[in-house]
Amino acid sequence: MKIGVFDSGIGGLSVVKSLLEHKLFEEIIYFGDTARVPYGSKEKNTIIRYAIEAVEFFKNFDLDMIIVACNTVSAYALDEMREAALCPVVGVVEAGILAATNAVDNNTNNILIIGTNATINSKAYEKGLKKQGFDNIQTKATPLFVPLVEENILSGEILDATIKHYFKHLPHPDAVILGCTHFPLLSDALQEFFGTKTQLIHSGDAIVEYLENSMDFTYRYEDTKLKFFASENPEALRTTANKWIYEA
Repeated sequence: MKIGVFDSGIGGLSVVKSLLEHKLFEEIIYFGDTARVPYGSKEKNTIIRYAIEAVEFFKNFDLDMIIVACNTVSAYALDEMREAALCPVVGVVEAGILAATNAVDNNTNNILIIGTNATINSKAYEKGLKKQGFDNIQTKATPLFVPLVEENILSGEILDATIKHYFKHLPHPDAVILGCTHFPLLSDALQEFFGTKTQLIHSGDAIVEYLENSMDFTYRYEDTKLKFFASENPEALRTTANKWIYEA
């Protein structure tokens, strides 16, 4: 199978890494809209327009599926992308909800959802979890995490202070949905802050779980072909891909 992975920038590479680790696809075409990142501060109609433009880009390839790695796009533009696309479109929000449902008890556990302003304001995770019977839900927009990851600040005093700024007054969660593809790069620091009893739900692992539950993967690909495209500075994207996917 040949798939496209779309993200507003470089964050979706964390999803690509999970897909590669599970050897699900023969070829992955990645497109990051690096010229217009971040999407998390943009309004809904702009996000939808950019998402449909990404669908048009993917029409240059004979794809079996498009995976929307960007949580903001998954929250706001998935229906429009499905209407415009020539193949199935899957988003990370519905995958994250499934992963949370499978991971924790919906009657007793406290779930914290973190993401960009747009993702949190959409209430997409919140609404989906409530449909599954979850009532004990907290949400927190954590937009400062995105530039920290972009600057490769994955540990140290600045990150620790930012984590404390966001979470020091919140009740302790049993699970945290990392509602932005940048955030898995901060997993070590977040796990240290929350403790080992808190489960982190990662978009990449969630999408793998979702796909394996909904599709029959009878073959695993040892040498997946990767192609990277960006709306600006594709070489920088490829450099980051090599660092995140193969070195991290």
